[in-house]
Amino acid sequence: MSTGKAPLVTERGRSAPGGNSGIEPRALRSMPLLAGRRVESREPFAMEPPEPEFESPDPGYAERVRSSFGRQGLMRTLGAELGEVRPGACEIRLPFRDGLSQQHGFFHAGATASIADSAGGYAAYTLMPESDSVLSVEFKINLLAPARGDLLVARGRVLKAGRTLFVCRADVFAVSGNEESLCATMQQTVMRMTGRPEAPSRG
Repeated sequence: MSTGKAPLVTERGRSAPGGNSGIEPRALRSMPLLAGRRVESREPFAMEPPEPEFESPDPGYAERVRSSFGRQGLMRTLGAELGEVRPGACEIRLPFRDGLSQQHGFFHAGATASIADSAGGYAAYTLMPESDSVLSVEFKINLLAPARGDLLVARGRVLKAGRTLFVCRADVFAVSGNEESLCATMQQTVMRMTGRPEAPSRG
């Protein structure tokens, strides 16, 4: 006859006298113990989700992105350069010069945010047909460290590709010699402008 009381579980995974817990020792890894202690799991867990793999609906996506980038007056003014382009990802590089600095001699946050925004936007643009265009809706940037180096590299990638909205992330690295360090990260939402290709440049 049952007493109505749950069996006590000891730290070694055995039930207290008078009952069988039916709980394997492995299950105790994440189970609070009677003494208020918790057995920590030794199993590894992933800090970063795997990067999604995408296919572009446009075989000429890379040339389309490079053509669009060449029409961006701000990127040209900053002296930014387009790097690697692949479905769902884009890289933009920005060499340092005095005109891009702030009062301490670091890259200005405006320059950092600008290349991050473009890298994320073009990452999304690679996944759109040639009849569409892209427009930023919102973004939030965290400046994690002073952007001090010879070069900034913004690496944008698509996290989620929706029918109209795309969620992207862009990490910006400051490069000095052969070393690079993360100085900013942006999360961004961009919109597909369906059936509205880019307008010609004003010159």
